[in-house]
Amino acid sequence: MVMKSFRGLIADDGTDIISLHTNDGSQGYRIKKFEIMPSKIGVAHQNAVVQIFSIDDGTAPNTTIDFSNQTLLAAARYVDRVNVEMSEATIFDNMTFNQDIAIKYKDADAATEINYYLELELVKLDLNENTVATLKDIRNIKSQWVNNIT
Repeated sequence: MVMKSFRGLIADDGTDIISLHTNDGSQGYRIKKFEIMPSKIGVAHQNAVVQIFSIDDGTAPNTTIDFSNQTLLAAARYVDRVNVEMSEATIFDNMTFNQDIAIKYKDADAATEINYYLELELVKLDLNENTVATLKDIRNIKSQWVNNIT
C-alpha cells in the first residue's frame, strides 16, 4: 500500500487546494488518516471545523457540517474552551477520488490558525473505476453550479 501525506498550517477562513489530478485520471486516492492540531496551545475559546471537499465550490469556509453533501470527504472538529473539557472528532469517507481536493477551515470563536495532517492511499484505477470517479466529479461540479445559480 503506497501512501502520500500532506501537512500544512491553514488560517481561519482559509482554503488549501491539494493538487492530485493526473492527465489520464488513472491514479485514485482514499483518505486513510486526517488529523488536526491547534497551532497555539492554550488559546481560549477555540471551536474549529476543518473539512475536505472533492470540489472547491468557491464558498467561504463555515462551521456547518452537512454529511448529505456528496462532495464532503472528511470533517474534523476541535473544541477547547475555558471550563469545558477539550473535545476532538474526525470522520472521513472511504470514497475513491482522482481530482484535486479542497481543505477548508473555520473557527467559530477565535481567528487562529490550525495544523492539519492528511494521509492518502494511492489506488491504481482501471478504466471503469477511472470513468466512475471522473463522472462523480462532473456530476458534483454540475450540482454545485446549479445550486449557486438558484
